[in-house]
Amino acid sequence: MPRRVSLPGADELFRGQAETPMPDVPASASPPPTKVPAGPTGRIRHDEKITVYVSTEELLNLEQIRLRLRAEYGINVDRGRLVRVAIGMLADELQTGGDDSAALQRLQQ
Repeated sequence: MPRRVSLPGADELFRGQAETPMPDVPASASPPPTKVPAGPTGRIRHDEKITVYVSTEELLNLEQIRLRLRAEYGINVDRGRLVRVAIGMLADELQTGGDDSAALQRLQQ
């Protein structure tokens, strides 16, 4: 006969949290603007997640870049960090190059 495990209920899990009053925030209030970091965030806990669909060739290219960085430069990074670096570089390029940035011209094709 299988043994049944007893798990705590919602009351036990969230005990004590109901007493904390929520701050009054107007519905129309927007969050304060945050400064975009100058570079990639690196190995920290990230609060947001996205799903990106790529072609087989793009995925292979990303893996080859990752493996080349490890083999030739001793840099061991994951795909997420590579994407964050690329986003940071794109943001920098758009900030400094504006209408003349290569990324903007490539996106307009």
